[in-house]
Amino acid sequence: MPMRTNCRHYETRSYANGETVRKCNLDLAPEAPWRCPESCPEYLPRRIDVAWDHGTLGVQDFAEEPDSLGEDDSIAALLDAAEDIVNAAGPDILTEIEAERRGKKRRRPRMGKKTRAKKRKKGRKR
Repeated sequence: MPMRTNCRHYETRSYANGETVRKCNLDLAPEAPWRCPESCPEYLPRRIDVAWDHGTLGVQDFAEEPDSLGEDDSIAALLDAAEDIVNAAGPDILTEIEAERRGKKRRRPRMGKKTRAKKRKKGRKR
């Protein structure tokens, strides 16, 4: 079955460089962006655009399906492997970002010996 573009969980996004992502938000379409499972348990029709008229630039502009689609499990395996690579890199990227943020924290200027001595004297008077 082709991708159900009228499913609530279907999403398409275009980027400035011309790339377009078409996917199932629940990750239930192993052959996305070309096909949904025949009897998807989570298929729900969209409600927000029920009465809308879609123009010619709508969501029907899919890339051509590969010849081996549906006959070979290698497509789903390749997409799963790519997803595993991205998911494995995620924690490392977050760690790097957090380290950069910690490094950019504002530090107090160092106090000289005289300033520290004055502060100690003020503390004793109280």
